[in-house]
Amino acid sequence: MPHTASNARQALRDMALAEQLLDAHRPRRKLMRRMWARSAVALFLHHCPDEGVSVLMIRRADREGDPWSGHMAFPGGRKDKADRNTLATALRETEEEVGFQAGGVARLLGRLSDIATHARLRHGPMVITPYVFSLPDRVPLQPNHEVAETVWIPLAFLADRANREKMRWAPNGVPLELPCYLFGGRRIWGLSLMMLDELLEVLL
Repeated sequence: MPHTASNARQALRDMALAEQLLDAHRPRRKLMRRMWARSAVALFLHHCPDEGVSVLMIRRADREGDPWSGHMAFPGGRKDKADRNTLATALRETEEEVGFQAGGVARLLGRLSDIATHARLRHGPMVITPYVFSLPDRVPLQPNHEVAETVWIPLAFLADRANREKMRWAPNGVPLELPCYLFGGRRIWGLSLMMLDELLEVLL
C-alpha cells in the first residue's frame, strides 16, 4: 500500500495498516555484522481501543558493570552459540527476561535496521538487530532479575513531537545534548530511541 498523507498516523491506531507498512519496509544491514558480536531485541506491538498501537518496553534493573543498567530498553540480549540466528536470540531473551514464549503467541511483522554499538563497550562493538512482532493480547509478564519493570508506551505519545525533550550526557566528560522522551518519569533515549524513530518513520 502506498504511504500517502491520507493514511499518515492512521497506522498508529490500525494494526493491519501497521503490519502492511512494516512488511514493505527494507531495513539496512551492517556489512560487518558477521564479524562482530551479535545481539537482538524484540519490539512487541499491541492495539488497544483507547491508546491505539503501543510498544512494550522494559526498564533494566540497576546492575554494576552493565552499560545499560537502569535504561529503558526492549527485551533482548547477546546471541548465544546455541541460537540458530538473531531471531532465535530475540525470542529466547524475551522468554528469559519477561517470562513468555513469544513464538507461540506473537506474529513476526518484520525487522528494523541493524544498529552498531560503540567500540568502547567492555566486550567491544556489537551489532543489534531489532525484530518487530504483533501481539493479539497483552500477555501476562513475569520479569526476571534483569528487569525492574515493564511498561506499554503508546506510539501516539512518541509520534507527538511536543513530547520530545533534550537531555545532557557526558560519557567522556564532554557534555552532549541528545533527544529523549519522558514517559511517566521514565527516560527513553539512546539506542532504544533510534529504533523507535525508525519504527515511527515506517508507520508515519
